Amino acid sequence: MISQGFGPLASRILAFSTAGDAANGLLPFGWSVSDFQTWTLVYLGVSSLAFVVVWLVGYLRR
Repeated sequence: MISQGFGPLASRILAFSTAGDAANGLLPFGWSVSDFQTWTLVYLGVSSLAFVVVWLVGYLRR
């Protein structure tokens, strides 16, 4: 339990204690766990592709 000594932070969630917390609708912006996983994978794929493109351009310009 969060003590009242935290003032305005007392009513805010600072962290999830279990994965079930996120599944119970506590994710922001109305996201679901599956949406969060999907967009995380999209972000990782796009950032990996950008890394490879930058690396190839640097390698070819040598």
